[in-house]
Amino acid sequence: MDDQQQIENVINTYIDSMNESNADMVRDAFHENAKITGYLHGELMQLSTEEFAGFVLSQQPSPNDNGEKIEFDILNIEIEGSIAHVKIRDKYLGITFLDILSLLKEGYNWSIYNKLFHVENTD
Repeated sequence: MDDQQQIENVINTYIDSMNESNADMVRDAFHENAKITGYLHGELMQLSTEEFAGFVLSQQPSPNDNGEKIEFDILNIEIEGSIAHVKIRDKYLGITFLDILSLLKEGYNWSIYNKLFHVENTD
């Protein structure tokens, strides 16, 4: 599997983690030292991987269980050696986000090292 496919798998794990409200899948997609940062409802959020995993887990019932599968679109992937930049748009919990993800390759494994998000629209 090439780097592009591996990165797409990480993105799918990230989206699936939110669809299923699965903290372990968040930990699989994100580096243990990752930061998740952006403004939500006018407040600056700065979360660690563990804090984001807890947030995702707290969404019960999960979007899948509610029949509200997350819509997402990978807008761009740029790979430079052992780093990558991915831009995606996703609708989660009634909010449309634009995510800028920085990924890092350690050995043969890619993980999300940084997530900056922007709220584009709320229902």
